[in-house]
Parts: sequence; structure tokens; C-alpha cells
Amino acid sequence: MTIPVRPGAGRPGPAATRPTAPDPLAPLLDLPGVRAAADGARGAVDRLLGHRVLRRESGRVSAESALRGARASAALEGVDVPLAELRAGEVDDPVVQGALRTSGALGGLVETWSRAPGQVLARLHVLAAADLVDRERLGRPAGPAGPRLAGLFGLLTGGTAVPAVVQAAVVHGELAALAPFGSADGIVARAASRLTVIARGLDPKAVSVPEVGFAELGRDAYRDALAGYASGRPEGVAAWLVHCCRATAHGAQEGLAVCESLLRG
Repeated sequence: MTIPVRPGAGRPGPAATRPTAPDPLAPLLDLPGVRAAADGARGAVDRLLGHRVLRRESGRVSAESALRGARASAALEGVDVPLAELRAGEVDDPVVQGALRTSGALGGLVETWSRAPGQVLARLHVLAAADLVDRERLGRPAGPAGPRLAGLFGLLTGGTAVPAVVQAAVVHGELAALAPFGSADGIVARAASRLTVIARGLDPKAVSVPEVGFAELGRDAYRDALAGYASGRPEGVAAWLVHCCRATAHGAQEGLAVCESLLRG
């Protein structure tokens, strides 16, 4: 894979084994603002994970996080629906339904993600695009995407010592920029990014809502930051990574809001 600068949590998790060869993502931490932004994202998620509600209600918080994350991911695709309507099951838009299916399936894909990311990506696309394209196109990346995807899979299975939020940003940026499936690629990219932070142990309970963070920062800012990453210029890559860290911190705040609402009953 050609990560734009020869580069591309928190705490190390089961998928975060320290590589014996030089870490290809390590140079990313030296880009302007990245290390501090990653530390800030980890601090925000740590504060969320320390909330007392999670000692007994983590499942409910995770379920609400999945719902809000699906809504925000669809909004980033241009389909913004009220949360109340989504909660009531009143939305049948195919983009929204794909986001809901994808978000709801993440928990069952975590263990496979670091071992067989290609298999998981295909499944994510099947879930995200089931109502958007013909069945024979589901889960099948375009041929030209193959070499770059193979490089991305190597980063996921080979391990890295960079913070999980940085690795997740690379996964997100690569998939969104490459658009390997030609449909629902943004939803797949955000789901893969979220899987990375769960599998790496930054948010093992899946209670933060990074998709809401991206939506709060704005669709235009999201597109501009992604374009900077795709350009391959160091400043563009740095801006994308910082943007992802900021979205993660905002997403942790959304998780805290969910915890507080449960605390109030």
C-alpha cells in the first residue's frame, strides 16, 4: 500500500503486537500536531470509560452508541434523519438501513478483524450496500484496488505500536479514498475505523460514537480533511489524522452524554 508520506488508543490491545520490523506507521507521530491530538483522543475516551454507569449498563450504552453512530454515518453520506424516527423504526432509506445493519454487526466482527480483514470488509459491504447494488456486486472490491487493499490488510494483521486512533485514521482514510467497492464505501470505511479502535482496546466496550464526532465537525470539513489525506502531502495527512483524533474526542463526549442520560433515568 502506498500510504501518503512514508508512514499512514490508546492502550495496546490483542491486535496491537509490537512489530519486529520497522513500524511503517511510526513516522506519522512526528507529523505536526498528531501525537498531541492522539493523546487528547485517548484522554477523552479514558474519561468516558471511567463513567460509573458503564459498570452496570455498558450494554445499553453500546447499543445506543451503535444507533447514534449509524445515524451520523448516514448523515455524512447526505441522508440525515431524526434520531427519534430512527429509534421508532420509521426510516426505510436504504443508506440509513445499511448503516444500521453495519453498525449493529460490529460486535460480532471484532475478533476476525485483525486476522482476516478482507473477509470482514466484504461482510461490511454486504451489510452496507444490500439495498443499493445488485447481489453479484456485494462484497467484491474492484480489481485495481487489490494491491493497495493488500497493503492495508498487512498493516492490520502485522501489528503496529502507534496509538489505535492513528491506525484507525489510516484505515478510514485508505478505504474512503480508495473507495474499493464503488458503493457505500464511506459507511464501510467508518465501520472499519471503529472496528480498529475496538479491537485495539481504545474503546473495548464500543461506547464512544466517533461517527457523531465527524458529523459534528461538519461534512465539508470531513471531505476537505479526507482530500488532504488522499493528496499524499505531509500537511494533508497530518490534518486528516488530527481531524480523526478530534472526531474521536467528540465521539467520547457523545458517549458521556448517553451515560448521563441513563444515570438520570
